[in-house]
Amino acid sequence: MELIQQVPELSAYLASDEVIDHGHPLVREVSARLRAGTDDAYGYARAAFEFVRDAIPHSYDADDPRVTWRASDVLEQRTGICYAKAHALAALLRAGCLPAALCYQKLDVVHGLVAVRMPGAGTWHRQDPRGNKPGVDAQFSLSEERLAFTPDPESSEMDYPVLYAVPHSAVLRALQSAQDRPALWENLPAAL
Repeated sequence: MELIQQVPELSAYLASDEVIDHGHPLVREVSARLRAGTDDAYGYARAAFEFVRDAIPHSYDADDPRVTWRASDVLEQRTGICYAKAHALAALLRAGCLPAALCYQKLDVVHGLVAVRMPGAGTWHRQDPRGNKPGVDAQFSLSEERLAFTPDPESSEMDYPVLYAVPHSAVLRALQSAQDRPALWENLPAAL
């Protein structure tokens, strides 16, 4: 599948905003700690991915009722669903000067991912920081996709090819309007 930048300028995928708030002190602190243990951009990207995947439980798996949507809140509260975890990973990647995009799959509901563009590479690589569990084994990879889920076209599932510089409005609206995770579950977007 060919991934398509929603915004042509690569600088849009390095920007900070209210959601991907990589200028926040906590995001900067986590980024610096991860960077200190790596030698290059690949090592940093992998460390950021593994940190978000492993150190921040998916709120459904952990039965955590809190809803987070801002990257710094995800890092502070150590919880989030796929979209929130994608926001946190995008912020950490951007804090490390790596272009990061938000991208999505249509499964039963919309599922959130991140794409990273490594220095000197002309291609994007999708990553899934959702969190592993039995039956889910997402891994950081630049050679082949190792995502949590593979869409089933016979069930009308699909990969969306667009790379967003900011979260899709349907995703952000669902996160920001939910009082808790059970309420969020009732209002997850079914499609973009």
